[in-house]
Amino acid sequence: MKFVAFERAKQGTGASRRLRNTGRTPAIVYGGEGQPQLIELDHNALWHALKKEAFHSTILEMELNGKTSKVLLRDVQMHPFKQLVQHADFQRVDAKTRLHMKVPVHYVKAEESQAVKLEHCVVNTVISELEIACFPGDLPEFIEVDLSGLKKGMSLHLADITLPKGVTAVTHGKKNPVLVSVVTTVAEEAAPEGEAAAAAAAPAPEAKPAAKAAKK
Repeated sequence: MKFVAFERAKQGTGASRRLRNTGRTPAIVYGGEGQPQLIELDHNALWHALKKEAFHSTILEMELNGKTSKVLLRDVQMHPFKQLVQHADFQRVDAKTRLHMKVPVHYVKAEESQAVKLEHCVVNTVISELEIACFPGDLPEFIEVDLSGLKKGMSLHLADITLPKGVTAVTHGKKNPVLVSVVTTVAEEAAPEGEAAAAAAAPAPEAKPAAKAAKK
């Protein structure tokens, strides 16, 4: 994705407030060999860009003074209750430096699994984004995970999936975290208990009256 940035001359709370009043958002670009650079962005363009998943998880092309450089969105500060982006941080991308980045996980084909289709279970998502390490050229927009093989009682762990080439997961000490688990629906769990309760509450069949003794 590509976006346009403009040089920002002034900094400070007052300058940033005045900038926001003109429909611009203050931002900064840091990292790499260059010094941190103050920039400003069109607020409406940034607001709409932030609604796109790729803007958060892919390498972006920033056009500044007619030159294009590669950056990553690192942080966004939002107003507590207004629909207003107050500040944004971007990091320059070096092709020879490994990145640590969180990327979304897209789960597909759950409805085709035995757990959902035949056993009427629900797939519970435990991890919706995964922190990874890779070189910029290997950074995926998202990681797709096929859930068509799920069965009742199963859990899918990180070790059960294949990550894209050049990508390793950063788990911060968790050896093999759970990605999704299969949960039995409440209705299914309650059914056997309900049947047992109904059977216990059912009145016992009435005893047939004993046949009268035959007259002598």
